[in-house]
Amino acid sequence: MNYTAEDEVLIESHWQDLQRSCEKICRSDEDWNFIKRAYFLAKEAHQGVRRRSGEPYFLHPIAVAKIVVDEIGLGVKSVVAALLHDVVEDTEYTVEDMEHIFGKKIATMVDGLTKMSGVFNADTSRQAEYFRKVLLTLSDDVRVILIKIADRLHNMRTLGAMPQNKQIKITGETLYLFAPLAYRLGLYAIKTEFEDLCMKYRFPKEYEEITRQINETSAAREEYIRKFNAPIIEALDRNGIKYEISGRIKSVYSIWNKMIRKQIPFSEIYDLFAIRIVFQPLEFPSEKTQCWQIYSSITDIYTPKPDRLRDWISMPKANGYEALHSTVMGPDGIWVEVQIRTQRMEDIAERGFAAHWKYKHATISHDEDEFDKWLKMIRTALDSPTESAVDFLDNFKLSLYTSEITVFTPKGEARKLPYGATAIDFAYEIHNKIGNTAIGAKINHKIMPMTTVLNSGDQVEIITAESAKPKTEWLDQALTAKAKKAIKSFIKREQEHNYQRGMQMLEEQLAKLNITPNNRVIRKLITAYESNNKEELYTKIGAGIVSLDNLEKVVKTNSQNKILKFWKLFIKDDDDEGDDANDDKNDKSSVEGANLVVAECCHPLPGDSVVGFKDPLTHQIIVHKATCDELNRLASQHGECIVKDAIQWSQFKTQSSLVTIEIVGIDRMGVLVDLANVVTNDFSINMRQVNIQSHDGIFEGKLSLYVRDIESLNALQERLRRIKGMDSVKRVIN
Repeated sequence: MNYTAEDEVLIESHWQDLQRSCEKICRSDEDWNFIKRAYFLAKEAHQGVRRRSGEPYFLHPIAVAKIVVDEIGLGVKSVVAALLHDVVEDTEYTVEDMEHIFGKKIATMVDGLTKMSGVFNADTSRQAEYFRKVLLTLSDDVRVILIKIADRLHNMRTLGAMPQNKQIKITGETLYLFAPLAYRLGLYAIKTEFEDLCMKYRFPKEYEEITRQINETSAAREEYIRKFNAPIIEALDRNGIKYEISGRIKSVYSIWNKMIRKQIPFSEIYDLFAIRIVFQPLEFPSEKTQCWQIYSSITDIYTPKPDRLRDWISMPKANGYEALHSTVMGPDGIWVEVQIRTQRMEDIAERGFAAHWKYKHATISHDEDEFDKWLKMIRTALDSPTESAVDFLDNFKLSLYTSEITVFTPKGEARKLPYGATAIDFAYEIHNKIGNTAIGAKINHKIMPMTTVLNSGDQVEIITAESAKPKTEWLDQALTAKAKKAIKSFIKREQEHNYQRGMQMLEEQLAKLNITPNNRVIRKLITAYESNNKEELYTKIGAGIVSLDNLEKVVKTNSQNKILKFWKLFIKDDDDEGDDANDDKNDKSSVEGANLVVAECCHPLPGDSVVGFKDPLTHQIIVHKATCDELNRLASQHGECIVKDAIQWSQFKTQSSLVTIEIVGIDRMGVLVDLANVVTNDFSINMRQVNIQSHDGIFEGKLSLYVRDIESLNALQERLRRIKGMDSVKRVIN
């Protein structure tokens, strides 16, 4: 079926628009002919095919090519690859055809952009396997990733035509991988749009409400910006600087994220905007010196906040970002962030990798900069063909840090680590052998545990011992993909050794007792030694965690009482709602009419907005909060298992769930009594645990309570906020 005359007019209009965009990259007739050949082949290949919205499918590759050239700043080959990116996947053309017609480089790029097809391992996620192939192209040509980001951006811009379960899958993938990846490649504007579009489709009411409030306050905000900028403009003009000054508001997603994280209303978001100064530097002095001179002029006018100075000129971010950020006290007691950068820095901030590479080649610099180091690190991390696709994706995600610190070796060598990294991460950053034998760290010449979180500027020396080895709990403390991968690898080797040793030890001990190690005996030992399976049992024995001193007694003891005790954990007594045994039970609520369980990662309450995930192995539907980070990870890897419409809170038995509330306020006599009265007398809520500390006239603490639904929790929090001296009351979100 061919396109209609109206379709042809629409396609021609978009094609003309793309050609206007390509005028800045085409240097010869050869370039134009290259793009036109790709256009006509792709148009013929996609003839008559339509998108779910009903529009001609070929508009999609044209739109992707336009994003590639206009918003990312790539060249002719990237436009050609973008026009052809779905041809091999969706039509009869092959990668070999692409190589024959367009050459090996284009064929390689198109192949990297072609989605996975064929047979997948039963234990492997389709999405993860697809991402693996795309991400591996970083080893060859990073432009493939940039075109893939453009492809995802256009899909996100047209997501409204997709059904809701597909929207959840695609937004989950985008938040989990594509937004951090765009940030890491320096595409800040695209990263921001990804996040805003995800919110628009996942949380439309909240998106519309925040957008409305931003628009309602725009006039007052613009007036304040003019008032703030006036003396700065005067100072810059006086110094003869060529510049542009603008005010930029935070994205809807970042405002909403801060409201969720801090549990505050829109009216309490004070840092809604930032002022940006982009200037044309003189040949002398250096760009860095000129940035600091402008900073000095601004701080002569407004007082800076010392702990909010960010110098990304002396030490740029790994994605190439350079700027000087400072927060100053503006008129009317409002803190305002000021960003200072040159036009070169602005181009890199807006265009990311493409602009970074353009300036790098223009200066003919052969130094290995931060971006090159990051790419080298990623290529090393990707070189792991034996790793499962899901682990691969998780490890890659860990490499997309959104915030960084700089720490120093004993000899003063700078190393970049993600914000929140520990001495464990630093040790493995130096060398895996250092990490595997580490026992402690000297941080700023003071001995500290390996789990200590590092701060920017710390000088770190790792203390080692030949007999030392990584601890399993380090996996929870380590932050970098490199550290986690090395620890897992060591533990796996150790477990394999312990497994063989444990199996041999058990067989020897059973032989001494003349007992045959059959399935009945092994099952009894698994239960007695609190293991999940025989592999765990053997490993515990081999590691010395389980002692076989009482083996004869265990084998010959009737295990009926333990079995009864085990099942009793899942039977609710009428009078045990406040008991400790009720703690985990509430998170594993049995559900009438459906095999649903409440997710332990986010503990949703009745009334929370929720999404279900059908476990491929157990077929249980695990209910997550719609805002859960783990849900985004699952959606990105197992999008086909997302369930939305079938989840109703009415399916759950009405029983209480354990939540934790964090409180802070001004200390006074009787505040604890007031808290207890509100919780127990006003709301008749069972308290499981109270932990409150007072220092310097301030009290802070946590209340663990059993509540039935989100309405009860909200009402309780609102009442607690009215207690005299209370400053903040918020639910602890895991």
